[in-house]
Amino acid sequence: MTKKHYYLIVDTETTKFQTVADFGAVVVDRKGAIVEQFGAMVLGHFGSMPLFSDPTADADAFWSEQSAQRRLKNYDDMLESGERSISSPALINQWLAGINARYNPVLTAYNIAFDFGKCRNTRINLGIFNSRFCLMRTAKRKIGVLADYQKFCYDNNLLTKKLRKPQMTADAMAKYICPEMPDEPHTALEDARDYEALILSYILRDTTRKQILELGQ
Repeated sequence: MTKKHYYLIVDTETTKFQTVADFGAVVVDRKGAIVEQFGAMVLGHFGSMPLFSDPTADADAFWSEQSAQRRLKNYDDMLESGERSISSPALINQWLAGINARYNPVLTAYNIAFDFGKCRNTRINLGIFNSRFCLMRTAKRKIGVLADYQKFCYDNNLLTKKLRKPQMTADAMAKYICPEMPDEPHTALEDARDYEALILSYILRDTTRKQILELGQ
């Protein structure tokens, strides 16, 4: 019987102090089926520190300082409705340890160096996982090089601001795979579950576990 392989996709939204405000993660099998999921605001960071914003961004840009207030209200609404809870880094680490014990998953994230570093700053321990790769790097090499993908980006104005080249964001990749996808919300669980899991399952259709680990280094 073939051993079943699992992947843990992690996503974070951060504070101005380079720590994690919003932590999200999903466990998926190679077909993209979601086995477990977790999303929480991080105690001692969310609400205690300002959300990340870019002071150079235009006022109507998603990462502008003006938008930070809107994003904060959105999170407050999610807490009020029960869509999110608040968890300590220690509780998140307990969940991660349980996931590692049950599934022994390969860890990934869309720009894993970013998420790994911000989790380390927050004392969220991603170092317990034996194998990891960068989903963004893999997606660039499997999807970003396709002429069809590049045409899709040009046709839909999914281009970088300065060079006007096809974007390599999770938002653009997911829309290529599923054109009716709305804009990525930039909330951690939803980004991991609805966008990054979609990209991973698309790549895994014709890519082995060994190949994906090599592509994502």
